[in-house]
Amino acid sequence: MTAPSDHVLDVVQALPGTALPAYVYDLDVLSRHVSAVRAALPEQVELYYAAKANPDPRILTAVRPYVDGYEVSSGGELAHVADTVPGDAVAFGGPGKTRDEVIEALRRAVQIFHVESLHELHMLDLLAAQHAPGRTVPILLRLNIPVADGTLDEGNLAMGGSATPFGMDPCDADRAMGALVAGQFTHLDVRGVHAHLASGLDASAQLAVAASVVSWAVDLAARHRCSFTQVTVGGGMVVDYRRPDSVFDWAAYGEGMRALAEQHPQLRLRIEPGRSLTAGCGYYVTEVLDVKHSHGEDFAVVRGGTHHLRTPATKGHDQPCVVLPVEDWPYPWPRSVSTMESCTVVGQLCTPKDVLARGVVVPAGGLRAGDRVVFSHAGAYAWNISHHDFLMHPAPTFHYLDQRATG
Repeated sequence: MTAPSDHVLDVVQALPGTALPAYVYDLDVLSRHVSAVRAALPEQVELYYAAKANPDPRILTAVRPYVDGYEVSSGGELAHVADTVPGDAVAFGGPGKTRDEVIEALRRAVQIFHVESLHELHMLDLLAAQHAPGRTVPILLRLNIPVADGTLDEGNLAMGGSATPFGMDPCDADRAMGALVAGQFTHLDVRGVHAHLASGLDASAQLAVAASVVSWAVDLAARHRCSFTQVTVGGGMVVDYRRPDSVFDWAAYGEGMRALAEQHPQLRLRIEPGRSLTAGCGYYVTEVLDVKHSHGEDFAVVRGGTHHLRTPATKGHDQPCVVLPVEDWPYPWPRSVSTMESCTVVGQLCTPKDVLARGVVVPAGGLRAGDRVVFSHAGAYAWNISHHDFLMHPAPTFHYLDQRATG
C-alpha cells in the first residue's frame, strides 16, 4: 500500500503534461486493504470510516462494502456523506456543533451523536424536543480522560489526556451522567462513551488506550448505577511517513480488540480510523519546473506544492516520493539539473514553508527539470486540508484506478 505499483507508474507516465499536478487513487488497492482490516477485526467491533481523512466520493464508495458506517464532524460532511452513500449509518461528532447543524442531523436521523459538553447536552435535548418529537436521540458522551504515562511520544497528535478542547473533563462527565440518570434530558438516550485521545499510535499503544477508555466507561456506568451498550475508542492508527514501508499491525490490534470485547460482552465496541485506511492508496504526481543551487543546497521546484498537498507542512515530515526520469526536453536551452546526492523538493508558493520533501535522493543521471515526482501516502489529509486558493494556482486533476468498474 506504499510504493507505487507498476500499474500506477504506467498511469503516471502516461498522463499528459497538461494533467499535472494530479492525484491518482488506486481504488483496487484501497478495497483490498480495507477488506483486510475488516477481516482482522472481531465481529464485536464496528468499523466506521472517519470521512475527514478523505471525503472524495469515489473513496467513500470504495470503502462502503467493508465499513459499518461513517464518522462526520460538520454539517457539510454530514450532507456530503449522506448524499454520497445514502442510507448508511452516520456518527456525528466535532467540538463545535452549531444549532443549524444539530437540526440538520436530527432531520437526517443520524445513528449516534457524540456529545462534547454540558452545553451540547442542553442544546441537543431542546432541539430534539422541537425537531424530533416522539423519539429519543441516541448519544455517546465524548470523554477527555487521562492517558497513561509512556503511551504518547513526540510523534503523536494528542487529542485528549491533557488540557484540550475535545470532549468532557471527567468531572463534567459525572455531572452529565447524573443529570441523564435523573431524567433531566428526556429526549436523549445515553448509550455509552466516545473517546479519541491521540493519533499516530502503534497497535500496542492503541490497545492500551482502548482498554483505558473501556475501563473508564464501565466505571462511569457503575458509579451512576446504569449500563452502557456502546463504547467508541476512536481512530488514530499510525501512518509512519518516515518509514513508508511500515504498516499498522492490524492483525495484532484485531486480536487485542477481540480479547477486550470478550472481557466486556455487554459492550459493542467501535473504531473510527481514517488516515490508516486511505493514506496508502493515493499519489500526488507533479513535474520539476526548475532546479536551483543555493548556498550549497539544491532545490527542485515542482508544479503545485503544499497548497495541493499540505500534509508534510502540517505534520512537519518529508513526504515519501520517487523520481521518474523523463527524457523528452522540448526547449533549445540546457535543462537545469541537480547532481548532488540529495535535494529539497519545493512547490511554487511564495513562502519558505512550501516544502514537500527534504533529502530526496537524486537519481544516478541527476534530477532534472522536466522529470516527474510521485509522492505516496497522499490518500488522506492531503488535497482536502490544503489551502487551495493561495496564489490561485490551478487545481490538480484526479484519476481513479478501479478495475472492478472497468471490467
